[in-house]
Amino acid sequence: MTVDVGELVRLRSHRPEAIAEAAARRPRRPLLNDNGRLMIVAADHPARGALGVGGRALAMANRADLLGRLCLALSRPGVDGVLATADILDDLLLLGALDGKVVVGSMNRGGLQGARFELDDRFTGHRPEDIERLGFDAGKLLLRIDYDDPGSLTTLESTARAVDAMAARRLPVFVEPFISHRDERGRLRNDLSAEAVTKSIAIASGLGGSSAYTWLKVPVTGNPDDMAEVMAASTLPAVLLGGEVGDDQDGAYEKWRGALQLPTVCGLVVGRSLLYPADGDVAAAVDTAVGLL
Repeated sequence: MTVDVGELVRLRSHRPEAIAEAAARRPRRPLLNDNGRLMIVAADHPARGALGVGGRALAMANRADLLGRLCLALSRPGVDGVLATADILDDLLLLGALDGKVVVGSMNRGGLQGARFELDDRFTGHRPEDIERLGFDAGKLLLRIDYDDPGSLTTLESTARAVDAMAARRLPVFVEPFISHRDERGRLRNDLSAEAVTKSIAIASGLGGSSAYTWLKVPVTGNPDDMAEVMAASTLPAVLLGGEVGDDQDGAYEKWRGALQLPTVCGLVVGRSLLYPADGDVAAAVDTAVGLL
């Protein structure tokens, strides 16, 4: 799909109320499809300054190109919806690409990639009241915990309050937890060992005064065979995240395929590896991922 940037700018500058109008008339659907599964395309990376894909440092920097890829992905059979920040979702509303789709607002984007304050992941995106006002279907938040960083306690507390606020509105919230640490060069790394992922799930599951509307968004462990034991740490429904883009896309599909058989795993939330596949074929990458469900 070719995106008319000029028309988007015209609407934004002359009729900014068109975004709210598009949200108000958007046809909605249940969170899960008829098979009880969920396939979401993620595109909230740019708001953390995370524009790279593989070896391309600014792959996601062209907004028209990104929107075109998103519209193509959303048009494919079996794709249930999208996860993004307000700027991207507003564009997709104006393009009419969100009708009948699940829309997930990204809530905390303050932990900018590579920043010294990256773990101070404040809620700079959608608020619970924004998600409710716009008639969106869920929210998502990132929870990275570094046992050596006292600031992680602040992130934990703000995450718990966000979970409370979403539950009060009966809105699902996808919590994406990691145990993280800084390497010898000061770069933040997520620990994908079975023990670390299990701990992160246990911590995230207990946040807030109610878990009734909490979902987990979890990575596949370094050893995929560990996933059955890891996912036994909680009864909360979960989706798998896509993670970094690698050269072995077939290997990634196989990791997802096995974990999707587990009783608590209900679907996939994948972004860059589907929107920017190595061979450039977005439709084929999306269709393959849908086929795993």
